[in-house]
Amino acid sequence: MIRFIPLFVLALPLIEIALFIVVGRAIGVLPTLGLVIAAIIIGGFVLRQQGLGVLNRMRTNMQTGTLPGQTLFDGMLLAVAAVLLIIPGFLGDFVGILLLLPPVRAWLYKTLTRNMTVVETTTSYRRSSPSEPTPTHLNGPGTIDLDDDDWQRK
Repeated sequence: MIRFIPLFVLALPLIEIALFIVVGRAIGVLPTLGLVIAAIIIGGFVLRQQGLGVLNRMRTNMQTGTLPGQTLFDGMLLAVAAVLLIIPGFLGDFVGILLLLPPVRAWLYKTLTRNMTVVETTTSYRRSSPSEPTPTHLNGPGTIDLDDDDWQRK
């Protein structure tokens, strides 16, 4: 599958040109250009509106303490959809419109994350006072114990 990606990248402009010719013959040159310009305007609008919405949802997720995995994925797909709508071409516009649909994004998220496990980790730093005992994991053979004269803060 991966070996066909360069072939697809090379074939994509040819497919777009062929679609321009087919649509141009079917509806005419000016309506075809009108569709391309409308898609560019819609793509810019979607990028602006949906981008702000995703930022708000991410902020809400972070405030509630939930992982923003699907929100980030939706934001990425909405950005890809907007770019595909901005770039002239009917195949890219079709894929971009599909990516704007929430059920399609949810299906893609479920399909791609089906075999993934999200692990949440936290890191904390706790300074101990001299009266507290040294934790046992700091007394191992890999620990270097320095005197106060052996180090300095910068």
